[in-house]
This record gives sequence, C-alpha cells and structure tokens, in this order.
Amino acid sequence: MKNDYYQNKDENFNEALKLIEKTMSHKEIISMLGNGNIPQKQLAAIRLDTLENKEDANILINNLVGQDGKIREVVSLKIKEFVSDNKLKELLFNSLDKNKLTDYFLAALIDTNSNICRNILDTLICFKQNKEFTNLFIEKLIKLIYAQFNKIKQIDIKDGKYVMNKEVFKIYWCLEAINIYFDLMDTETLKNILSVTGTIDEYTIREKTAKILTNNIEDKELLTLRSKLQNDENYYVRATIGKF
Repeated sequence: MKNDYYQNKDENFNEALKLIEKTMSHKEIISMLGNGNIPQKQLAAIRLDTLENKEDANILINNLVGQDGKIREVVSLKIKEFVSDNKLKELLFNSLDKNKLTDYFLAALIDTNSNICRNILDTLICFKQNKEFTNLFIEKLIKLIYAQFNKIKQIDIKDGKYVMNKEVFKIYWCLEAINIYFDLMDTETLKNILSVTGTIDEYTIREKTAKILTNNIEDKELLTLRSKLQNDENYYVRATIGKF
C-alpha cells in the first residue's frame, strides 16, 4: 500500500503552497519538523534558518535517517549549512550521544540519494577537528567497509548487476570519507582496504582509490598500488592519479 503522501499528491501540493505563504514562528517550524507529515517536514526543514538550542538540533538530526528522501535531502543540506557557524556546529555536535550521532552520519554517508552523501561529506570535514567524534566515526567506517567486502563476496550473480552496484557504491562513498581522514588512519588498515578497492571491477571504485593515493604516502605497498593504478586500463583512473 502506498504512503498517503503519494496517494494524495494534489492535496499535499496545495498544502505545501499554503505552508510556503504562511508566516511561522521558529517554534512552529521546529514543531512541524518534529511531528509533521512528509510535505510539512520538508518545508519546515527548508524554512529553518537557525537552531536555538540542543533540542532543535536533536530534532533536525533525527530527520536525517528513517524519513522520506525529500526530507533527508533537505535536512542534510541544512546540517551542511549550519556547521559553517561555530555555535550551530556545537549544538549539532552535542545534539545526540556520540555513538548515535556517528551511526546517523554513517547511515547518511551511504544513503541511496547521492546529494545526501555529498552533504554529509562536507559536514564530516567540519567535524574532523573533534577527536571524539572522528575516532569513533573512523572505527565504524572501517567496520562498514569490511562488512561491505564480505557482502559483495556473497552476492550471487543471479541477483543481477543492480544488487551488486548498490553494495559497491556504498564503498564508493566510504572511500570519499577515507580521503578526508587519510592522515588519521592506520597505514596497515589503509593497505588492507585499498588493496581490495584498487582491484574491484567497477572503475569508479578504482578511481576513488587512486584519488586517495594522491595523498602523501611513503609505504612501499601503497606506492606499488599507486604505480599500478597509474597504468590502469581506465582513462579516468589514470587521469585521477596523474604523474608522480
């Protein structure tokens, strides 16, 4: 059975128009973001221009996962905007306990909507200076990547290319995050991960691996992998890594 939002498109469109024109207080916007339906939450997130306290931040981040894609995308964009302000960044950072906060950001990193993934990557850069968040996020990121490796191994070719691509592209976004945290990651862990991603058939994964290897590296095995990708069969992989 379809969601009521999709069953009543005209009704919801008219409701959205009314909400756009209506003057609303900050309190009303936050209440709608916390308790509204799909169009109400989406528009509340669009109209939200600040956070006044930890509770506001909590409501915003709680809409980053487990919601309709229209809501998740706007919320991720708002979070990206807000972290450029130190005060709002602190409110967001302290909105949830760090275990739950890192879980939410990790889930958003591999969202099916690539715009959400990009917004979260920009947010992670702003959070990088906080060691508590970053160390925990990196730990969970590594576990996720290894879990994805195992999942890909178990996919039956009969399941179709779509199923494979869906799981492979989660690794794509994880590699983007590794590039952010490259200087903070253990060399052995990097070698274990990149030795796999550097040989995956999907060229975009090798391309992201090449991007990581453009960082300053000294390890012989990583240097060997970089040289190999410099001669990759795919132009975009070769172009990404360039010449050293």
